[in-house]
Amino acid sequence: MKIFGTIILFWAISSNYFDEILQWQSELNESYQDKEESPLEKKDLKKFKGLNFFEIDSTYNVIASFLRTPNEMSFTMPTTTDRLPVYVQYGLVSFNLNGQEFNMPIFQNQSLVLTEEYEDYLFFPFTDLSNGFESYGGGRYIDLRLPDSDEIRIDFNKSYNPYCAYNGKYSCPIPPGSNDMNIEINAGVKKWKH
Repeated sequence: MKIFGTIILFWAISSNYFDEILQWQSELNESYQDKEESPLEKKDLKKFKGLNFFEIDSTYNVIASFLRTPNEMSFTMPTTTDRLPVYVQYGLVSFNLNGQEFNMPIFQNQSLVLTEEYEDYLFFPFTDLSNGFESYGGGRYIDLRLPDSDEIRIDFNKSYNPYCAYNGKYSCPIPPGSNDMNIEINAGVKKWKH
């Protein structure tokens, strides 16, 4: 009976998790369909049916240890244009994914932190071995929120492409070398196909 109960509990957790990711995908698609919000060019917006996603895989939902790095100097992060937004390394995350250990910085945009909506927003840009094949060649992003403990959830199923993947008019931060992952991240948004 205990085993059966454990199976039911696992199914319920899995079902809730899949629903969470499907909801995130749906909201992302809705924002891309909204002509006021969408990064898509007009010609692409007219025929847009939805983004392509990797299959949802809970393996890519990791709980990372989080170390705050409070004395970091601000710096300008290179972008796809000559714009140079100011960031600070907010902390370091450490996690195991598919048998590999990763230790990487996460960042805070110094302009966004001044707005109430984004004051607890953290930025996790990364590149991986799927870039240029199944996923966008310039890497992807994950939005995080300030953790209230020494752990933080990083869900690669919620990784998305920068706006410049869809439209050349945007200026997008380029993931730093420190955030290059020597592994394929087959999760999140796939490469844009017109």
